[in-house]
Amino acid sequence: MLNGYYTIIGGRTGFADEGGSGRFTGAAFGRRLRNLVYFTRMRHPAIFRRTELMLGTPAMDALARTRAAVFGLGGVGSWCAESLVRSGIGKLLLVDSDRICITNVNRQLMATTKTAGQVKADVLARRLKEINPLVELDVRQQIYSPETAGEFALDEYDYVIDAIDSLREKAALIRHALSIPTVTLFASMGAALKMDPFQIRATEFRKVEGDGLARALRTKFRKTGGMPARKFKCVWSPERRENLGPTGAGCGLGECVCPKDPGVGESSLATHEWCSSKARINGTVAHTTAIFGFALAGLVVQDVERRARAAAAVIPEAAPSGTGCPPG
Repeated sequence: MLNGYYTIIGGRTGFADEGGSGRFTGAAFGRRLRNLVYFTRMRHPAIFRRTELMLGTPAMDALARTRAAVFGLGGVGSWCAESLVRSGIGKLLLVDSDRICITNVNRQLMATTKTAGQVKADVLARRLKEINPLVELDVRQQIYSPETAGEFALDEYDYVIDAIDSLREKAALIRHALSIPTVTLFASMGAALKMDPFQIRATEFRKVEGDGLARALRTKFRKTGGMPARKFKCVWSPERRENLGPTGAGCGLGECVCPKDPGVGESSLATHEWCSSKARINGTVAHTTAIFGFALAGLVVQDVERRARAAAAVIPEAAPSGTGCPPG
């Protein structure tokens, strides 16, 4: 157990000191051992104490059994994935073909000047494992498309989160997920060119108005066999803005300046990018893309709690108080 703990948490063959040198120190060992004992001695790890206090143990049990797939780990999907892990989700499929671009730093959770050029899914997965070492992750640097759809086994998941912004792939994922009766789909509409957080809402797709991505999706559906058989809920905003700054291609500088190391990640995707295939690139801000992501995660957690309450046929009792905080 201890060996597993330092393999997962420490990421080294021993416990690192405060400076991250990797040296085995008594103080670091003692501190981590105390945290390990506290982490594992409860039915649900101590990191979920506040969530369990609010939702109750039946809902936490249900969250731990829940399997969700997040497609698109950008300004919306990255925040959604982290919120799900912090809420106690048991298994998560992370799918994104991209590497981190320097222009992602303004809004994407794992994007920093230090991580530019690294594989998005891998960087996010490392962060999520630091939050909850027990979460089960399936990490794919891969393009979801009609051609690759069969590689994802969506019927093994309870929820599918669509945070894709490429139209063909988005439409295909929505149709695929809704063709599986046991899957609940939640989708993000356009989060670019949105500034006002108080206009963001969640409704059924057919009720979305004034959203360019939703309009393009409807057209795509009509041209490819009609609307999906089942209804689905979306996060969207009716706000309309225009770009006020200078426009450009690639990284906004006329060309892509981000490092692309073919020795890292899938070599076939080393030079792949989506920017050049877009009609135009729109501006974004962190607070609105993050709220879109948090709202999608909230829809999942709310639905899991609702189902847990229905299964128990009672309102969950409050968790006992007075457990306190971990030592150290």
